[in-house]
Amino acid sequence: MIAAPSILVVDDHAAFRASARAVLEARGYLVVGEAGDGRTAISSAAALRPDAVLLDVDLPDMTGFAVAERLAATDAAPAVVLTSTHGADELGAGLTRCGARGFVAKAELAGPRLDELLRGAV
Repeated sequence: MIAAPSILVVDDHAAFRASARAVLEARGYLVVGEAGDGRTAISSAAALRPDAVLLDVDLPDMTGFAVAERLAATDAAPAVVLTSTHGADELGAGLTRCGARGFVAKAELAGPRLDELLRGAV
């Protein structure tokens, strides 16, 4: 039996984290933690070693791009999927330069694109 991919959910809104957790767990993922800011995301990823991180672009202490770059530079770098209420076209080149596996708009979280990006993490 293949283990469910482990996910860390990072967003500054607790309601979105709870919603994302429910969607991910319903789809068979194991949510191992949550973080509300970039510093906590980085330390949680180091401690929990998730397969992937669902990471909001807009965080209170640093951008999701900066967090993704820091995570990509670690030895056991998790796959990072960025998310935002903004569309990919509004976020620009930061999406491709930060080392993230991809992007899913928050409105499309329950869609097949997230599975495509996360299932490749294991």
